[in-house]
Amino acid sequence: MIRFLARRLLHLGPVLLGVSVIVFLVLHLAPGDPAEIMLGANANREDLDRLRTQLGLDQPLHVQYVTWIAHVARGDLGRSLWMKRPVLGEVLERFKATLLLTGTALFLSTVGGIALGIASARRANSLLDRLSAVASLFGASMPTFWLGIVLMVVFSLWLGWLPASGMYAPYGGGGPRDLLAHLVLPAITLAAASITIIARLTRAAMLETLGQDYVRTARAKGLGERPVVWRHALKNALIPIVTVVGVQAGYLLGGAVLTETVFAWPGVGTLVVQGILARDIPLVQGGVLVIALSFVLVNLAVDALYAWLDPRIKYN
Repeated sequence: MIRFLARRLLHLGPVLLGVSVIVFLVLHLAPGDPAEIMLGANANREDLDRLRTQLGLDQPLHVQYVTWIAHVARGDLGRSLWMKRPVLGEVLERFKATLLLTGTALFLSTVGGIALGIASARRANSLLDRLSAVASLFGASMPTFWLGIVLMVVFSLWLGWLPASGMYAPYGGGGPRDLLAHLVLPAITLAAASITIIARLTRAAMLETLGQDYVRTARAKGLGERPVVWRHALKNALIPIVTVVGVQAGYLLGGAVLTETVFAWPGVGTLVVQGILARDIPLVQGGVLVIALSFVLVNLAVDALYAWLDPRIKYN
């Protein structure tokens, strides 16, 4: 197990290197000049050339990439062109808010999806099962930004129950209750699609497991339905569920960009969007790299969970 995890950690380098190359090329080949954005449309040619030289933008692409990746290897993600501050500190500070939002959405989608999937499997083809299938269809097909706007209009504008944007109230507040009130709508918006996906896969896995011989034997021995479902069937159905939860964790990290933009949540997603609009290349590269690293670490944790859930799984 330890050797397997060590090999997976060694594989992090090539994966992140590939991500860095793609992000670097996309940003540098996209239209727009960071020097013109920083100096304005009325800047003269001499000032633009001088700023490009200072930023290293006059160098060939491969030279710029090698210079940047060498700094990244030392833990230096560069300096933001827009905020004039180190990228690493700014991204890590915003990542706390993204981690809070994503973690809450993952908790809601995992608990809600597994509970709904188990209920649907125990009552297959019932009204609950059919309603769950319809809800899953709508949940998986609704765009995140559209659902966020609808929830904002209903619960903030019409009913006035919850705040519409931000992480804290601009005046007063600032405590846990204020944070929780601001967290509800974006967390539900982000978790909606994942709940439906996890619920349908849990239903399928539970239906297969509940039909196994050992489940019928446990019932024949007089074991109650609750222990049969939770202690025997669910544990053996968790392998595919854990897999899809890990995939959804990566989806939630990526989907947080849209959700944070809709609700003005001060996370990495909002920061990356602002960096794109400002053509702040170091900031965008640093934000995407941190999100990619988080996704890879989640996949590593999922692989480690396999061996804990099923001792028959051996890693060579």
